[in-house]
Amino acid sequence: MMFGWRSRKRHNFEIEPDEVLLDAHNLPQFDVYQFEGRLEKPIGKGAIWLLSGLLVLVGIVFTGKLVELQIVEGSRYVARAENNRLRHTPIFPARGVILDRNGIELAWNEPGEDFPVRNYIDAEGFGHLLGYVRYPEKDNNGFYYRRDTEGVAGVEKMYEDSLLGVQGVRLVEVDVRNEIVSENLLTPPEDGAQLTLSIDAHVQKALHGYIKGLMEQVGFNGGAGAIMDVRTGEIIALTSVPEYDSEVMSLGEERGTIAGYNTDSRAPFLDRAVSGLYAPGSTVKPFVAAAALEEGVVDAGTSIYSSGALVIPNPYGGPDTVFKDWKAFDRSFTVREAIAWSSDVYFYTVGGGANGRTGLGIARIKSYSQAFGLDALTNIDVPGEVAGVIPDIAWKEEHFPGDPWRVGNTYHTSIGQYGYQMTPIELLRGIATIANGGTLVSPHVALKIGDEPAAPLGEEKTVPVSSGVLSVVREGMRQGVAEGTAMGLNTSYVHVAAKTGTAELGVSKNNVNSWVTGFFPYENPRYAFVVVMERGPRTNLIGATYVMRQTLDWMGVYAPEYFSE
Repeated sequence: MMFGWRSRKRHNFEIEPDEVLLDAHNLPQFDVYQFEGRLEKPIGKGAIWLLSGLLVLVGIVFTGKLVELQIVEGSRYVARAENNRLRHTPIFPARGVILDRNGIELAWNEPGEDFPVRNYIDAEGFGHLLGYVRYPEKDNNGFYYRRDTEGVAGVEKMYEDSLLGVQGVRLVEVDVRNEIVSENLLTPPEDGAQLTLSIDAHVQKALHGYIKGLMEQVGFNGGAGAIMDVRTGEIIALTSVPEYDSEVMSLGEERGTIAGYNTDSRAPFLDRAVSGLYAPGSTVKPFVAAAALEEGVVDAGTSIYSSGALVIPNPYGGPDTVFKDWKAFDRSFTVREAIAWSSDVYFYTVGGGANGRTGLGIARIKSYSQAFGLDALTNIDVPGEVAGVIPDIAWKEEHFPGDPWRVGNTYHTSIGQYGYQMTPIELLRGIATIANGGTLVSPHVALKIGDEPAAPLGEEKTVPVSSGVLSVVREGMRQGVAEGTAMGLNTSYVHVAAKTGTAELGVSKNNVNSWVTGFFPYENPRYAFVVVMERGPRTNLIGATYVMRQTLDWMGVYAPEYFSE
């Protein structure tokens, strides 16, 4: 039965003898690791079904992805492929031209390889006013990551939105080698608006040149100057020394020159006219005089004697405290004369009180100084303006904790020393307020944007001082030119009213800031001016008044229209 079954399984195959006699002793030597001597076995149906399933699954995945690429996302990928072939490149507009009040070009454009290049007036004195730009830049693949010519400083920055313009777009077709096949204009560019400044380029250049000349001649650290219309706030000149070259900064190629700017101890990037804070010295005396007259501390006829010093007895029996005048006058002064001759003792007395006379006190000094805008931003349309400082009790407590305010601090504040600081533009606006009869105007350099008038950024205000008081102060300033400390401005071609100031610096007081401020024509004030020469040797006798006299002499010959009433 067993043999019968085997025969059925094997059908009619014969049994070979070696199959019958095979035993463990006559087994051939097989390499089992090479599968020798193993009986072959057919692949099972399960493996076939598993393999078939995997192939079907892979087919479904590939088919689904194909459907996604061709049908679902087809239009998007077509657009991407088209964009790889068609590029949108910017067309840079010409930046708005900047003109002075007489139509002289101060900043304009010249053609460049990819975008217009900014050119600036070939004259010193305009660096801080105009500022400079930063050009578009490409990455390593040739794509612009900075897509505009941006204003970085000066009016280039302040009026960026008007000067910039609107970019156009060019459609460029390229082949697989990234070579241009064709170009088409998609959107034309719109050039920036023309900006007309109130600056007179000739006056600006002259004022800058005289400041720079004196700085180099005497050894001042720097200087600044400005001239403003007292009725409108239009700035005729606004300059700072030293300065930077706008084209050098815009191009950025002269790295040695730029490095020199950065390491120069005189700080050529500082716009001293609006950002420089200086002790004003005696230039604050017209404002203290106005406060004293308005508050009734003195009247126009009150005389105060100066022996050359104000001596305050020590209530505890120690040494007296002596506050010296800048000169041993040995005479009495009315308020007009005190302004003209700049008597320190007079202003010590009306400021802090002495010899039985009650003074203004620091609170009222600060209040009136603030009314004239001496510690506030003028909102001039030039970047970087800072506000001045008028010291008082709270200021001293903050900076010198535990040291109370003393009358000596009031005395020194009354003559523009101690912690008093202001910018030239703040002082200019304050003097313009005295000149025009009490209106705090808004200084501005923009005259027109395109064909439209440019509105000042600030607001006009009226100071709480009577016209009669301001008239007395103006008379004192005129007397200062006729016979006092500002006689250097006594010219035949225009009547000037002015106030000088010398602020001592540091503990040793070996250096000073030299100031002059005032207005002209005296009879019908139209223009106010200010010049500060920064940190010069105390022994030097030539300062800001000399700069302004040279400027006035130049204007008398080349710009006499500013002296007509």
